[in-house]
Amino acid sequence: MNVTMLKTTFKEIFEASPEQAFFAPGRINLIGEHTDYNGGHVFPCAITYGTYAVARKRSDNLVRMYSMNFADIGIIEFTLNQLDYEKEHNWANYPKGMIRYILEAGYQLPSGFECVIDGNIPNGAGLSSSASIELLTGVLVAGLFGIDIPRLDVIKLGKQVENQFIGVNSGIMDQFAIGMGKKNAGILLDCQTLHYEYAPIKLENHKIIIMNTNKRRELADSKYNERRGECEEALAQLQEKLPIEALGQLSEAEFDENQQLITNETVRKRAKHAVYENVRTVKALAELKTGNIEAFGQLMNQSHQSLRDDYEVTGIELDSLVEAAWAHPGVLGARMTGAGFGGCAIAVVANEEVENFIANVGAAYREKIGYNADFYVASIGDGAKEITME
Repeated sequence: MNVTMLKTTFKEIFEASPEQAFFAPGRINLIGEHTDYNGGHVFPCAITYGTYAVARKRSDNLVRMYSMNFADIGIIEFTLNQLDYEKEHNWANYPKGMIRYILEAGYQLPSGFECVIDGNIPNGAGLSSSASIELLTGVLVAGLFGIDIPRLDVIKLGKQVENQFIGVNSGIMDQFAIGMGKKNAGILLDCQTLHYEYAPIKLENHKIIIMNTNKRRELADSKYNERRGECEEALAQLQEKLPIEALGQLSEAEFDENQQLITNETVRKRAKHAVYENVRTVKALAELKTGNIEAFGQLMNQSHQSLRDDYEVTGIELDSLVEAAWAHPGVLGARMTGAGFGGCAIAVVANEEVENFIANVGAAYREKIGYNADFYVASIGDGAKEITME
């Protein structure tokens, strides 16, 4: 992505030069799926795809925004005292919500601003473009006006936008990964306490490949709520004997010893996934700290098998991609990432195999499913920040 292009567009649109430039990444979750609402850990990282902005302050209280991704919509404008959700403001509701909650948190904005935004996060791939725009707005407002907003507060405000302003019942992982991301590191995050630890991910000889099934995820929301309900049922039955508040508090051995308390076999499988997947995230941290990327790959494979067999959230598209990846030489591990029922999978692939991998896995997928998957080579990058105006 070229900041020069944003500057040129800014001059064309606003007939002035921008003053500062900002970036917020997208994110992937490396391991730890459907663990966040079960009191467990997730293991996300920021990626080098993301959302860019150039901006300048105005002398009045007008905010004028233009996205190169939605050029047909044109300039969207509003003032600092009309910050309600408006459907026709489309993508700009995300930054608008951030500005509103920054002001409600007691921070002062001396004026409005103008900005041009452009993102290279693949659309609909589940790499969290909405959280990327939220965190981008947070660092932009702080940087442009010299306001010191603690990073954790920016992260929490982003989640507030998602939950209250937009109305999506999502957790804090996306904003946290995008706000706290660090180059060449994953983050082991406890979603309940927000305790976190960085894990070095040294991929000198490997690349992370994001594989998009291109399947629309119609089922995800209803099945997501169903799985949450099943886990709550399992927890309630375990609590009749065990003093626990969440499935994530159990070790594998404790679960195995007490699983007969869960009367329904399907519900028992859901709980097993939640417990074992959480343990895998902690094992992943330990393996990466010793540089054992091969063992990490094995944990990724186990994660997908559990999501397929015990949690049943993969579906033929994700399974076809992941199984084709497993069969390919130079692959350390592969798994679905995100809620499931479509969306994306990730694979860790040896550098010299990347081109063959994309060609062969792509062909196998097209033959079985009947349409193409998209592939993106990703690097693990820094979190949201101000960048230099080139």
